[in-house]
Amino acid sequence: MKILRYQDPGYLAFVKRLKRSAKPAPGVQELVAQIIAEVSQKNDAALFAYAKRFDGVSLTAKSLYVSEGEFQTAAKSVTAQTKRAIAASLKNIHLFAKHSLRKDWSIKNTQGATVGERYMPYQRVGVYVPGGKAPLVSTALMTAGFAQAAGVPEIIAATPCAIDGSVNPALLYAMRQAGVHRAIKVGGAQAIAALALGTRSIDPVHKIFGPGNRFVVEAKRQLIGTVSIDLLPGPSEILILADRTGNPDFIAADMLAQAEHGGDSSVGFITDSGVLLDKVAQAIERQMQTLSRQKIMSEVLKRGTFLLQVKSFAEAVAICNEHAPEHLSLISAHEEKWLPQITTCGAIYLGNHSPVAVGDFLAGPSHTLPTGGGGRSFSGLRADQFQRRTSIVRMDESSVAKSLASVQEFARIEGLDAHGESVAIRLTKS
Repeated sequence: MKILRYQDPGYLAFVKRLKRSAKPAPGVQELVAQIIAEVSQKNDAALFAYAKRFDGVSLTAKSLYVSEGEFQTAAKSVTAQTKRAIAASLKNIHLFAKHSLRKDWSIKNTQGATVGERYMPYQRVGVYVPGGKAPLVSTALMTAGFAQAAGVPEIIAATPCAIDGSVNPALLYAMRQAGVHRAIKVGGAQAIAALALGTRSIDPVHKIFGPGNRFVVEAKRQLIGTVSIDLLPGPSEILILADRTGNPDFIAADMLAQAEHGGDSSVGFITDSGVLLDKVAQAIERQMQTLSRQKIMSEVLKRGTFLLQVKSFAEAVAICNEHAPEHLSLISAHEEKWLPQITTCGAIYLGNHSPVAVGDFLAGPSHTLPTGGGGRSFSGLRADQFQRRTSIVRMDESSVAKSLASVQEFARIEGLDAHGESVAIRLTKS
């Protein structure tokens, strides 16, 4: 862990580096561009080759999709306790989604025309569920579950499978409960390319959702425009801001929970209390000894974890806004003062008793959130992102007449006389 106090040499340089820009490494850009090009040119053959290269699995057109039998077998093998947990999470997801879905509306403008907006679900979406170190059951729920709540007619999931072609039963059960119609056993940038471009076996989707590693994120970035993209959520992040009222054991537990994701995860803690800083560092070392994924966590603690003591809590808030973390835990006796000043993070957890893990699994908002500094530009995944917006205009002769003079003036200024005539004709020929 990197531990720095505001009076230490190197403190200011380190804080400056916390202001991030979500830029991919050149090597990642090049490899992903190559993968996308090959999927575009070679279709299924490229998918199967990359599945063999990266995941060690031999796929064919017949085994590419999870079969109905596999879904049914998974449902029988999942325990009642797992089913209850999935049902509880989905219930909260649907409840939360209900309040964020957009609704049709219309008004009369000043010329008397009826104008408004119509919202419809996307007809076919793809949701990416990362594989690898753990079956991310909650990610299936917090992507497909929102699509289900929005009424998307066709939900296609993509997730890497094991060498034997199997997918975790709890993950398959969660997918089906969240409305997934079909699931392909492919991960990585090649899965994103297949969903966006289509192959002989896969119909292209209209929008892609879900988190992933840096290759998945870069594939989504490169394919924006070919297909609609939700946001660019990469490796997991947490930043905790706490004053002296923070509970060191709770803070350490939240940091270790995020370090458990491994890989390029980022874990940060900032406080204006030197005493609390020391207690948190001690609690991390103590608690880690009791946890099962110590090797994974130790790598994140070594490479991607920092603890900072700042001169004032205002400085902590300023650093947070520059860093734009995925998850922010805010613990302060003056929460009502600092909360309105937080402007860039993906999700905020307030007080000592709001663990990020509850948001990851159960609370209702999606845990698919902007990372890598993307919180300055993106919001987290919401139900209304599964809706397309279409504007509506309806006019009668009266509203056309009232609009004519203004339209003709714009047409004159821009040299587009046909525009003006297309309005005038409705009054002279009616």
